[in-house]
Amino acid sequence: MAAADPAGWPPTGGAGSLAGVLTRLRRRAAGGRAAVPGGHGDAPRLAFRADVEGLRGVATALVLLYHAGVPALPGGYVGLDVFFVISGFLITALVLRELRSTGTVSLRRFYARRIRRLLPSVVVVLAATAVAAAALMTPVDREATAGDVLAANLYVVNWRFAEQQLDYFAADLAASPVQHFWSLSVEEQFYVVWPVLLLGAALWRARRGRDPLPAVAALVVLVGAALLAYSIRHTAEQPSAAYFSTLARGWEFAVGALIAVIPARAARIPARAASLVVVASAAALAWAAVTYSDATRFPGAAALVPALASAAIIAAGLAHARTLPARLLAAAPNRWVGRISYSWYLWHWPLLVFASIAWGDLSVPARVAVVAASVVPAWIAHRAVEEPFRRSRRLAASPGLTLRLGVACTAVVALVGLASWTSVPSVPVATAAEAVGARALERDTGLQASARAIRPAPRSAVRDRGRADADGCLVRRSATRSPACVYGDPLSRTTVVLFGDSHAMQAFPALEPIARRRGWRLVVLTKAGCTPAAAATWHARAKRRFTECERWRDHALRRVARERPALVVAGNLDTHVVVRDGRRLEAREGAAALERGLAATLRRLRATGARVAVIGGVPHPPIDARACVSRSLRSLRDCSFPRRAAYDHPAVNLRAARRAGARSVDLTPVLCPGSRCPAVIGNVLVYRNTTHVTATYMATVSRWLERRLPRPARR
Repeated sequence: MAAADPAGWPPTGGAGSLAGVLTRLRRRAAGGRAAVPGGHGDAPRLAFRADVEGLRGVATALVLLYHAGVPALPGGYVGLDVFFVISGFLITALVLRELRSTGTVSLRRFYARRIRRLLPSVVVVLAATAVAAAALMTPVDREATAGDVLAANLYVVNWRFAEQQLDYFAADLAASPVQHFWSLSVEEQFYVVWPVLLLGAALWRARRGRDPLPAVAALVVLVGAALLAYSIRHTAEQPSAAYFSTLARGWEFAVGALIAVIPARAARIPARAASLVVVASAAALAWAAVTYSDATRFPGAAALVPALASAAIIAAGLAHARTLPARLLAAAPNRWVGRISYSWYLWHWPLLVFASIAWGDLSVPARVAVVAASVVPAWIAHRAVEEPFRRSRRLAASPGLTLRLGVACTAVVALVGLASWTSVPSVPVATAAEAVGARALERDTGLQASARAIRPAPRSAVRDRGRADADGCLVRRSATRSPACVYGDPLSRTTVVLFGDSHAMQAFPALEPIARRRGWRLVVLTKAGCTPAAAATWHARAKRRFTECERWRDHALRRVARERPALVVAGNLDTHVVVRDGRRLEAREGAAALERGLAATLRRLRATGARVAVIGGVPHPPIDARACVSRSLRSLRDCSFPRRAAYDHPAVNLRAARRAGARSVDLTPVLCPGSRCPAVIGNVLVYRNTTHVTATYMATVSRWLERRLPRPARR
């Protein structure tokens, strides 16, 4: 932590010190109004900014209404970008004011102020979330939430969520009640690093007896430009992960910081011009909130609109704080929302998540009502927790005491999170002999009422993907070629190819034993999220056309031709989104295009002389089966679901097989044998997420599948 006189410096106020340099600059300044280049001797620039508080209120409203699902604001998430810019401006202004006044920055006092302002409310919300999760969530979801709470407590949960966005099979994870803490984690990481960088730049310049503020301004510009370039590139490659990335967001803080280092004279523009700037910037912000959506590749270049609009509003207020637009921003309702924005932001999202758990999917009016109701605990927490700690004279006078309080708060939440984690009830794991799976249907096709133990355990089911997946044979998004991936008898003259996306890969645990029994050479060519159909598709996480899939598919088909297989087994998700002429096809049009494309691929496969089989009939459970089973082992019927709901998507695979003259293998009899589809069959958990079957269950389907595959062609 920096003291008043860091080691190696001349005494504060000496000729070569930062304080001495700033003192000389102040003496040179005329009239004392612009005491330091950058305008930080300007009293108005350091005074309370009612318009900024009002801007914070507007940003809060945008985010809350977006989270409530209001259709008119599909881009309301840009309110968070406004927060980032405001934080960059305020923190930089505070740091520079202290530099001007004392010649250094007390990092102990800086971090103590952040702790008093932020941490007490965080402790209350995270602890309440952990308790509510224990009462309302399934064991599987409780475990995930406990991990999220621990990560949020350490302000690294944004990286946890970013990593999940890179995991193809994490797409079906339920919304975390602390998901909104990602933005707080980004801010806290900024608070840790930014004052140190500013102080370092100032010290480096002051050692040469020069005005340090140009160095600070240069640092802001260089860091901001570098992070913006990174954000644009990372967003182009992985927009879903970039959304949570501190590095992809850091330039927005720099935009706000740049306003804090602009010379006062540069901000002096006519009042009318300042008014026009605010109006135009507010219009740009509203445009982004209305026209952006979850399909927008964000942050990247798209975030420039809300970031620059926010910065312009703040800069215009520096020039003229009493213009009509500024007064509208500073209106009492805006300021009131801005004043409690921190607490309201903390409370609204957990209440939305828990309300959805308690009452099911909420309508938009219901979500708006929940968000509105969340103002009650937010206001109470603001008055009873946030303000008393922030204004405590005792804590303000003792940074050391505040820092110890911060450690204690973090420890309390960590203990609550660990207690929640360790108290999650575990489901007994069935032995291999008990886990008969699909073989149980040979005796009884009715729903299994209960189980003493099941396999795999619900909490680990998402990783139950089979050997080939673990070997890297289901290649991920950026790959355009598959590795060798040869199983069974590598010297056999009978080659069988498993070809397609993850729905093809999930057949591997059933197909590999067949290959071993029959002496086949089994080649696996699969890519996550990539349809084998001859069609351009949309990648939801990359938010663009999935061009890597098209290149992979072309290469894989050429490899199939070289392999001269006797049998090709294809698999495909029935609901891939097809792109045509730059637009995504919806509903029936998209399904028809996918069916035609898959039929074209199947004909191409048949042209190699191979027999072709297409696996279809995989239900899409409308519930999280593994989460339900984790708390309903004694009432498994509660985790079954209607067949009609599970098959509400077009049977693209089965239709394409008929169109192309290929064999279709409908898995419905072994996945949904009655009017309701079970989540557990023969003591085996059937589903690992909402579209994939566990490897454990598919292995029990092997004999059934063997009887339905066509005989390989003679070679």
